[in-house]
Amino acid sequence: MGLRGREFWRSIGSPSRIVAPMVDQSELAWRILSRRYGADLCYTPMFHAKNFWLSSKYRKEVWSTLDNGKDRPLIFCANDPEDFLKASKIVIGKCDAVDLNLGCPQNIAKRGYYGAYLQENWDLVSKIIKYVNNFLDIPITAKIRIFSDKEKTLAYARMIVESGASILAVHGRTREQRGTMAGLSDWSQILYLRENLPSDIVIFSNGNILWPHDISRCLEQTKADGVMSAEGNLYNPCIFIPNIYPIITEIAKEYLDIIVNYKLENDKSCINAIKPHLFKILRPGLCKYEHLRNELGKTKQGELEKCFKIVEELDILIKKAISENNNEEKIQWWHCQPYLRPLPTQMNKSLEMTDSYIVKLS
Repeated sequence: MGLRGREFWRSIGSPSRIVAPMVDQSELAWRILSRRYGADLCYTPMFHAKNFWLSSKYRKEVWSTLDNGKDRPLIFCANDPEDFLKASKIVIGKCDAVDLNLGCPQNIAKRGYYGAYLQENWDLVSKIIKYVNNFLDIPITAKIRIFSDKEKTLAYARMIVESGASILAVHGRTREQRGTMAGLSDWSQILYLRENLPSDIVIFSNGNILWPHDISRCLEQTKADGVMSAEGNLYNPCIFIPNIYPIITEIAKEYLDIIVNYKLENDKSCINAIKPHLFKILRPGLCKYEHLRNELGKTKQGELEKCFKIVEELDILIKKAISENNNEEKIQWWHCQPYLRPLPTQMNKSLEMTDSYIVKLS
């Protein structure tokens, strides 16, 4: 059996700035871009374990990696120990660990009975982790969501690590906190886990990372070993570098160039992600110039030339705006920046971790 727990984490460089698993959004091209700007570790999107081992077509459509060994994470969802094991065996030698996703709250996870919808079936979760851990030389990790009761969260987390999970990524929101009702992540629960779980267990905190300075605050307040960013990373892939807010068109061009330079034009997982990524990166500009937003909306999958053209048109407008700008604010509309959603009106005051969630930096 290979390294486990903190020894394993140290063996891969003690990553502390992590890109979270994101459906159709943490594909190879995006992982490459994120690593250029400070990400120590990048998870793939969640893959359906049964489909992964049964269908080579599915594997080809959802998974791509680099041959140089610099892209090695993986994440599965599963509700059957044998499916998880068979899928994991396929990727041995191409990833450093396999992760059981117990945090996905989306309806597709509910229909398929996986992700956060296994929260009530602790026996099955434990069985999956124990079973696969006995047969693999690489570690099993897990990503969970909290319960509203911190003691129940602790009991759940303890069961998972005692079953054999080496790293525990904790999203500080409940299963019900999603979409427009997402609200704030409860960092106090993550701190509670850190204070009550064995020190050998590595904990990643997920949630409330919108600005670069949120990372250091999160590490301080949760005492976690690392911080995961999902949406914050999508709107500013430089989020792991303090006080870096690149021009949106420069990042968009670099992202598109990665697809071309790494010859990913026919990689379905990368091609499917282009428009969603551009809509997020370019959001401040597309809100200002509706005709470009409409043009991007009309582009079809794989139409890279049209995407490059839209980015170039927006870049011209940005350069003009910069030349005419007299505003000394640090962050202008042409900079990568988070999308700040309004909080649910009934949000518990105790969860209001930071005013940076709603206040723009200057």
